[in-house]
Amino acid sequence: MSDGITRIQDVIQPEIFTPYAIQRTMELSALIQSGIAEHSMEFDTLASGPNTIINMPFWDDLTGDPEVMDDTGQTVPGKITANKDVARKLGFVKSYGANALSGMLAGDDPMRAIADLFAGYWNRQYQQLLLSILDGVFASASMAVKVHDISAKVDAAAQISGRTFIDATQLMGDAKDLLTGVMMHSAVEAFLAKNDMIEYREESEAKIRVPYFLGKRVIVDDGMTFDSVTGAAESYLFGAGAIAWGNGSHPDIKQTEVVRDGLSLAGEDILVNRRLPLLHPRGVKWTEASVAGTFPTFTELETGTNWQRVYEPKAIRVVKFAYKIG
Repeated sequence: MSDGITRIQDVIQPEIFTPYAIQRTMELSALIQSGIAEHSMEFDTLASGPNTIINMPFWDDLTGDPEVMDDTGQTVPGKITANKDVARKLGFVKSYGANALSGMLAGDDPMRAIADLFAGYWNRQYQQLLLSILDGVFASASMAVKVHDISAKVDAAAQISGRTFIDATQLMGDAKDLLTGVMMHSAVEAFLAKNDMIEYREESEAKIRVPYFLGKRVIVDDGMTFDSVTGAAESYLFGAGAIAWGNGSHPDIKQTEVVRDGLSLAGEDILVNRRLPLLHPRGVKWTEASVAGTFPTFTELETGTNWQRVYEPKAIRVVKFAYKIG
């Protein structure tokens, strides 16, 4: 017999909620909108596969000088070598009870309201997840060639500016034009804006103001390293598609589930959301050197020994820039 109260299971249909919530997460993501993270059906398939470790073999580029042609003798054939990039499937779950969502049930479209709340939650988590991954990637000794650190210098020489930013992009050599975005703390954006170095452009029909620095789209995230006492800060410079993004699924893992807790004194509905994402910096393989459970934790993703560069430096479209603001 119905108690006459609208509950989560009355408005949530998992087969509708799941794809909608994932779509909304990606629509909200500045990583996706900036082009830094590239979503593809291929990585959806890889993230949905049977293994937690995903091997992606590739051919190394051809090397060696050409031989001088002559009318005698024979050429000495070189050989092509193979290598592999390795990505790590991730797994997360989050649940909320009805009491945390009851206010949303009064809306005219409660499923959309709940989905948007969850989408906003996952958007924030994925952005933090990327920062943890990059912390680990740049803690790897193999990535030292991709770090431009001027923070120990004195006065203006230690500060972010047009000149020092260009020096950071030069770590990409003749591929520096591939860099299209930069992630920074809001205090850094404010410092640059006060010095008239930030350009704001209106984008999309909603006329959202998007900041740009020297033609690079700025992603503002206070999860970035910043010391308010010393002014020391870090930024990541990205090229389009630097991060591969996949949304996995598995028939035995319910991505959305509504559970009724009948043992609760007043009764409680619990909405459970599970994600099997793949966020991988192209060209830096996962080594699985230190993972205790089935899926790595944020702390394990931040461990440098779990990452190893396999692409040549210029082919990796990420640079770390450490500096100070005044």
